[in-house]
Amino acid sequence: MAGAVAAAGSAEQFQQLLQRPDRSLVVVHFWAPWAPQCAQMNEVMAALAREHSQVTFVQLEAEAVPEVSEKYGISSVPTFLFFKDSQKVDRLDGAHAPELTQKVQRHAAGAAPTPSNASSAQEQLHVRLRTLINAAPCMLFMKGSPREPRCGFSKQIVEILDRHGVAFSTFDIFSDEEVRQGLKTFSQWPTYPQLYVGGELIGGLDIVKELEASGELDTICPKIQKLEDRLKSLINKAPVMLFMKGNKQMAKCGFSKQILEIMNNTGVDYETFDILEDEEVRQGLKSFSNWPTYPQLYVKGELVGGLDIVKELKESGELLPVLKGEN
Repeated sequence: MAGAVAAAGSAEQFQQLLQRPDRSLVVVHFWAPWAPQCAQMNEVMAALAREHSQVTFVQLEAEAVPEVSEKYGISSVPTFLFFKDSQKVDRLDGAHAPELTQKVQRHAAGAAPTPSNASSAQEQLHVRLRTLINAAPCMLFMKGSPREPRCGFSKQIVEILDRHGVAFSTFDIFSDEEVRQGLKTFSQWPTYPQLYVGGELIGGLDIVKELEASGELDTICPKIQKLEDRLKSLINKAPVMLFMKGNKQMAKCGFSKQILEIMNNTGVDYETFDILEDEEVRQGLKSFSNWPTYPQLYVKGELVGGLDIVKELKESGELLPVLKGEN
């Protein structure tokens, strides 16, 4: 039925929905009933389904069909996968309604826009370019990647930024011809690499060399904070810090949901950090604390433990004193 969201309750149903011959794009929402952000994104999906009748939208309960979730590496909810001709073409992790809308519009549009919707396609491209430019405080659009630059100018600019300890993210303009051509017009800068700080164009290699020579580069670009210093700062951000999948409002795994319920019943104030939003912290904290799993609870900068430890402390009556720093 046009405008409706289908449900896949088994791997077989999932495969059948992928292979429907009348639809070019299939968008699958891997969700869980215990996560409120999934309910919100289901509403977004329903709205998108009404708007894009040619697209198949599917809900799949991640924990109910584990063989499909495992096949596609689903480790948190909500996660969205995009398929064309049964092949995965894109992915979105997390409850990001604007990005989901953009991806659906982009993939549903498919080929070159017709003259009637050329202006809206241009607007969508500009929205996308602005999003990319602001994806990090310092963004470098280059040929290739920092590890494998694919032109001498890109290699030189990466070396300069590394030499000055600049914290920067990159976008490989060879990976997306639309961005490669569109950004030249958008920024009125005809060549690559292009460096942006705070969403503003700084310039290319020559400009960066001039800034390095004048000493201004160090004042303009954000610096890398050493990971260990950053982790110490994060675990001491509040007297009680919980590192989890999701946040206070929206847990993204069952263990995190359980620990939130226990913490909320103590009446003690605490802050959370979503480790799914930062891969560096997610991996680094495991080594730093010598604790391999999440959630992780810290009081006054000291590791208390994970869900099992917190459950034991609750059962023994020790949890409240520990959270208040009395133990």
